[in-house]
Amino acid sequence: MKTFFAVILSCAAALAQNDIRGFTVGEAQAQREREAKAHAVADAKRLRSYMEKMAAEPHIAGSPASKAVADYAAGLLRSWGLDVVIEEFEALLPYPKTRSLEMTEPTRYVAKLQEPRISEDPDSGDKNQVPTYNAYSGSGDVTGQVVYVNYGVPADYEQLKKLNIDVKGKIVLARYGQSWRGTKAKVAQENGAIGCLIYSDPRDDGFFQGDVYPRGAFRPSDGVQRGSVVDMPVFVGDPLSPGWASVKGARKLPLSEATTLMKIPVLPISYADAQPFLANLEGPLAPEAWRGSLPVTYHIGPGPATARLKVELDSETRPIYNVLATIPGSSLPDEWVIYGNHHDAWVNGAADPVSGAIAVLETARSLAELRKTGWQPKRTIKFALWDAEEFGLMGSTEWVEKHEAELHTKAVAYLNSDMNGGGANFGAGGSSALHVFMREIVRDVVKPEKLEFTMPPVGAGSDYVAFIHHSGIASVNAGFGGGSGGIYHSIYDSVHWYTKFSDRDFKSGQRLTRVMSSALLRLADAQVLPFEFRETAKAVRSYLADLSRSKELELSELNGELSKLEVSADAYEKVYAKALETPSLQTKLNRLLIESERSLLHESGLPGRPFYKNQLMAPGLYTGYSAKTLPGIREAAEANRWAEANSQAKNVAAALRALRGKLEAASALLAQ
Repeated sequence: MKTFFAVILSCAAALAQNDIRGFTVGEAQAQREREAKAHAVADAKRLRSYMEKMAAEPHIAGSPASKAVADYAAGLLRSWGLDVVIEEFEALLPYPKTRSLEMTEPTRYVAKLQEPRISEDPDSGDKNQVPTYNAYSGSGDVTGQVVYVNYGVPADYEQLKKLNIDVKGKIVLARYGQSWRGTKAKVAQENGAIGCLIYSDPRDDGFFQGDVYPRGAFRPSDGVQRGSVVDMPVFVGDPLSPGWASVKGARKLPLSEATTLMKIPVLPISYADAQPFLANLEGPLAPEAWRGSLPVTYHIGPGPATARLKVELDSETRPIYNVLATIPGSSLPDEWVIYGNHHDAWVNGAADPVSGAIAVLETARSLAELRKTGWQPKRTIKFALWDAEEFGLMGSTEWVEKHEAELHTKAVAYLNSDMNGGGANFGAGGSSALHVFMREIVRDVVKPEKLEFTMPPVGAGSDYVAFIHHSGIASVNAGFGGGSGGIYHSIYDSVHWYTKFSDRDFKSGQRLTRVMSSALLRLADAQVLPFEFRETAKAVRSYLADLSRSKELELSELNGELSKLEVSADAYEKVYAKALETPSLQTKLNRLLIESERSLLHESGLPGRPFYKNQLMAPGLYTGYSAKTLPGIREAAEANRWAEANSQAKNVAAALRALRGKLEAASALLAQ
């Protein structure tokens, strides 16, 4: 009988030959064969056909058209033999009743607030186009002098204070970029502005970048970026049901108690509508970094340009429809691997979100076809098409809140995609425990010339938020580059634009389908879940690097716990190979691995925002889409709240201690 150390050495030798984490050498070969079969199914023509159907009409969440898209997707999934349900929720989804903007001084100008039809793009003339507006804007009729605030982030207001410019009682004009749009509205409101206009400057999103649509891919002069300004860094989901699922009949907060809604009117405008206001500003010359590319001299104001802004939104609760399809697991049906993308769009949404949603559908079809050959996953696989993501991740968040107890026990991992472009570059972000796993997927499926794969933290950009930040479910957000150029959230996000300027032949969609097929197959069938924790420790070490320079921070306990975690992660790797050869230990081991990401949560959440419980990453309070690492410590330190920062450091230390406990239990199990 082999000694324990002999077993480790023999397993380590086997592992060196096996480059699919979670599988023995023998199982890895069978796994590659399964993946090849699934990859062969992915069909670019089918992807195009799904897009042509789903992006044919505007389908904003809460509308009958959005329900029609959900029904179409559900029908396809059922036709492939999958178990399908449509789960209905409801949420505050405000639509515009009144929008107007005019310059009253020193001359009169009435903003168009409308995107014109382009003859080359038939969808730009569709009926029921969604008006240009910001969801969750405050309603109001305000008049005030205009102040140009650059990107409208906190640092810009600090610059205004140095110039003795006060925005109190003024209407600010901010350009898109550098932060999430909701931040611009929130910071304007906090600084006393009575209204906020947000435009796309052509330097960032227009002719400075390249030819504009329809000649090129970039935003034309009358193009407008719609979007939500709900305060997502505080919490996501229905603003009237924070912390509980908004199913029919569930209690709702009064509108006056909703904390994530803007109080001032906010309106997105085109750069054609912004130019007259900018041309009629005086005051200091804008710093060079603040200047865009319109043919005006950029002054800050205030005035003499004076605007009258009127916005009125309804306060209707509307239905949302999540589509869930399931392939049940054979031996581990109560362990779930989930892949999702949203299906609602601001208008037609070919790039955002249909380019990603069609990959979910084709991935589901690929695995359904594989199932016909006799394969059945060990773990249950779920496919999700979420509704109302554009308003603030409504559908996915309400679903997580409804199923939170079940997910806590069953969810292994959540994979997410959103927009998928025609670029060759693949990117992914999320849980560091899945870094090595995704690096292997990139190596085997994307096959880049150089494998320089990184996995950055994630903020609040898509439907992974409730999974990773609130429920502690290991998550990855992935897709190919290319983006949506200058048509993001406009009527020009159409099949015509997408097939001319992005994924022309749908080969990128085919690649994403293959990436996600492999990821799902490996997570569903791995003997040992492919989590790896040296990358987690390495990530935390990098997050601490700049914080450690602050003399006011007390980080000795945290640094001590991180050092212990590094030792534990190394120790787990040394015995990990044994787990592949010891089936009797795998059930208990996998349970510890599933629970590992849960260890990173703190029950009370971050200061002032209890929804966000993950201690390693969160959307920044003033960045939104972008992540802040060690957010409890970092944001308190940035505000010079040192007692709070040091208290938060103890919470992070506790999270690392809890994670280390799972790893030490795993190593002890394998050392029996």
